[in-house]
Amino acid sequence: MNNIPPTVEHETDDELFEHHRFDVPKGQSMLRIDKYLIQVVENATRNKIQQAATAGNILVNEQPVKSNYKVKPFDVIRVLMPHPPFEYLLEPENIPINVIYEDDQLLVVNKEAGMVVHPGHGNYSGTLVNALAYHFENLPMNSSERPGLVHRIDKNTSGLLVIAKTDFAMAYLTKQFAAKTSEREYIALVWGNVEEEEGTVRGYIGRHVKDRMQMAIFEDECMGKPAVTHYKVIERLGYVTLISCKLETGRTHQIRAHMKHIGHTLFNDERYGGHNILKGTTFTKYKQFVDNCFKVLPRQALHAKTLGFEHPITKEFLRFDTEIPQDMAECVEKWRTYSKSHTLEEEE
Repeated sequence: MNNIPPTVEHETDDELFEHHRFDVPKGQSMLRIDKYLIQVVENATRNKIQQAATAGNILVNEQPVKSNYKVKPFDVIRVLMPHPPFEYLLEPENIPINVIYEDDQLLVVNKEAGMVVHPGHGNYSGTLVNALAYHFENLPMNSSERPGLVHRIDKNTSGLLVIAKTDFAMAYLTKQFAAKTSEREYIALVWGNVEEEEGTVRGYIGRHVKDRMQMAIFEDECMGKPAVTHYKVIERLGYVTLISCKLETGRTHQIRAHMKHIGHTLFNDERYGGHNILKGTTFTKYKQFVDNCFKVLPRQALHAKTLGFEHPITKEFLRFDTEIPQDMAECVEKWRTYSKSHTLEEEE
């Protein structure tokens, strides 16, 4: 996707800005453009897409189209809006960053849970990118015109990110992530007793057909992008399991969607239903215990613990490791204590 924001003169003489651009691939089947854009634009809704089409703000081969237009191979789709993309209105903000490594090519940060990585979709301030813009000058842009970002993690996921400080580092690191030679390990607390000591989840990740805020796993490659997660049990804690997840790919919500797909939704992952009691007894005291765990850890139990990559200049393989944050550690300890004092009474 090309996010360079040229202006376009429209019949109303209002200035419009390109927010998205897609070159439809050769193998694309005929599909309504509103359905196509829902699949490729993050957090898009059919209603908003149809509104944009009605306003004449969706162009195919430089011509406005209606929402029922059928996308064809080699079409060039542009989505225009009357304001610049908010990413281009980036305001530097003096927000502290936990930098655990820095040199003239890159830095590694340990992001706290609750911080959005980059502006967009209602979060236009207080993000990691706003902080980076304040603390560092002239960071290189990635392919989505976001300064410094080589990869990202979700708002309520804590952990490690590498930030490029030069164009060379950006290209070198991005290539590693694409070639799957970087190392990324996450620690997750999931619902249920994971039976196998280790395993691999594979599938094509795409937008859920009914809930566009979720990602889902499909067998058909036309429905999503290939994704592979390797998991291993760290500790069994009765109705929940602490696991390690190593990413072979890096898709949106990959671990969250993969774990739900195999029946082990992340603990307190509200978007995927993990904020409900998915395993356990019907006793009131148990429900109170789980509610207390939710209060201790008011987010999905996921931490990007380990990050490894080859340095763009020295070629040394750097590996960084962090402890899981206090909220997650306290929650795990609560489950550890509970599992030692209660007999597992799994209800079918």
